[in-house]
Amino acid sequence: MHERTFTFLGTGTSTGVPMIGCSCAVCTSADARNHRYRCAVLIGTPKGNILIDTPPELRLQLLRAKIGIVHAVLFTHFHADHIFGLDDLRPIPRHLGSAVPLYCTYEVERKIRQSFSYAFSQDVDTLPPGYLPKLTFKNIDETPFAVLGERVTPISLIHAQFNVFGFRVGDVAYCTDVNKIPKESWPLLEELDVLVLDALRHKPHPGHFCLDEALEVVDRLKPRQAYFTHMSHDLDHEETNRALPPNARLAHDGLSFKF
Repeated sequence: MHERTFTFLGTGTSTGVPMIGCSCAVCTSADARNHRYRCAVLIGTPKGNILIDTPPELRLQLLRAKIGIVHAVLFTHFHADHIFGLDDLRPIPRHLGSAVPLYCTYEVERKIRQSFSYAFSQDVDTLPPGYLPKLTFKNIDETPFAVLGERVTPISLIHAQFNVFGFRVGDVAYCTDVNKIPKESWPLLEELDVLVLDALRHKPHPGHFCLDEALEVVDRLKPRQAYFTHMSHDLDHEETNRALPPNARLAHDGLSFKF
């Protein structure tokens, strides 16, 4: 068994927190744990760093966490708040010495190619050096696969009308952007040390678990520890945590643990 590090780079919903134009108590809070970039996490392994998703603040997230190199990227799905920081990977291949591998479904690849069409230009020889991010796609499905010596198990989840992936590495599972867990995915979430789960707000939402729904999942799976992510300005960090059971807590940007 080798030790890995799991770091929350961002824990906020698609608007981030503070939200533009809002003066609520959470958006104006002095508590740094209420300041939430869009969702991403980094798994540090003995063979390198695995990033999950590339949100719009990716450059700021990696600098804040003092992450110099990303060796591989996993994508949960193609929504803007999970892919639109992709260009921030542009400096990394010069350190890697090769293109950055992107592990995703064919559907996510298609959306990335549409959103970042310049990155896959056929006129590469006529463009200045460093203009294009060097990326290579590694297509995945429900079959477990290996990244940097780690066995990664994709977990099919429902996000409103979209199919998305969670990922399990060892006894840690990361399940953001989900409002329903298909029956075939529940066994993949058993006997976890840590479950990271979507918990958007107090009120129900058509595409995300609300806090009570997330707590029901935790009660069924009984992980040693649960952390909630993809949170809106509806959830004040300190106030919400005081009301949660001991094995469930709101995550916050910069939170890190070993596993």
